[in-house]
Order: sequence, then C-alpha cells, then structure tokens
Amino acid sequence: MALEELDLDYTVNHIDLAAGDQHTPEFLAMNLNGRIPVIVDRDADDLVVFDSNAILFYLAEKTGKLLPKDGAARHEVMQWLMFQASGIGPMQGQAVAFECYFPEDVPAARKRYHNETRRLYAVLNARLADRDWLAQEFSIADIANWSWIRSHRWARVPTEGLSHLESWMERLRARPACERGLNIPPTPGRADAVKSLGSAMTTT
Repeated sequence: MALEELDLDYTVNHIDLAAGDQHTPEFLAMNLNGRIPVIVDRDADDLVVFDSNAILFYLAEKTGKLLPKDGAARHEVMQWLMFQASGIGPMQGQAVAFECYFPEDVPAARKRYHNETRRLYAVLNARLADRDWLAQEFSIADIANWSWIRSHRWARVPTEGLSHLESWMERLRARPACERGLNIPPTPGRADAVKSLGSAMTTT
C-alpha cells in the first residue's frame, strides 16, 4: 500500500511460506528472522530493509512523503506507528494464533488477547473521534494500523460500537492506492490489480 501511495516503481517477488521459501539461505541473507516483508532498493546499492514498519519508515524518508520531516507532527506519526508495532500487531497476532491455529483450546488465552485487542481498538476509536487520520495528515501510521485491523474478523474481534474506527477504515479502503495494495500479490481473479512497473524497488 505504501509503495502504491508513493507511486514508486517496484517488482514483487512472491515468497511461498508454505514451501519454506523464507528459510532458504538466500532469504535469510536478507532477513535473519526469516519473515516477510523485505525490500531491496536497487537505486541505493541494493540496500536491504526488513520489518514492515522499518520499511514504511524507510520509504517515507526516501520520498519525503507520508511522514512529516520534523517537529511535533513527525513525532505524532511515529508514536502511532509504534502503537501498532508494540500493541495492535502483537495482541491481534496472538488473538489469531489462539483462535485459529493453536493445537488446543486455551480459553484464558483467547479471552486475554481478544479483550486486549478490542481495548486497543477502543484507543484508536477515541483518537479518531475528532480527526480523519491518526496524525495530522494521512501517514504511514494509518497504513500500518489498518493493515492489521482490516482483518479483525480473522481474529474474531468485532469493531461494532466503534464508529470512529469504522469510519476511518472506510476512508482507507476508499483510497485507490490502498485498494490496489490489498491485491498485491493479486487475489484470484484480480491479476489486473498489479502494476507492471520497473525494478527500481523490489519487494520480497
């Protein structure tokens, strides 16, 4: 979504997680943690950056967009970016794990992560009560948080009753670049959603 919003040329390299592509020596040479995403910037001597939020920060810095250059506005974006990294991501990730993938039912764990994720949603809802975006303008903080929250049904965490959060989600979904980004790699029947551009920026 950030690459689309920033209108950067890039090539997508699909990683088959089920086949273990993320554990190959070639991939681990780029990210020892064996996780996606990773970018290789061909315009910067093949600089490698991994971790979603580090990549968002790098792209914003590279282009001078989606992140104010200095002052309180910049710190405002950074704190909500970190809110996703330290809160929404870990809590919702665990909610999904215990709801969908854990080999045994652990009700206490399911309740813990479900409730904490919902609490974090309520924090965002309060933040959005009098504004369209998490910071002063649309930014990488909105992209980072929405990338997780848009899949809230997978974690079985409802958004009902959080009207400001739901309106924010609708605003993001209405952005053409965000809509394109949701389909890269393309979902079945949506191959036309991928931009066939150059290789100045390679995502892996």
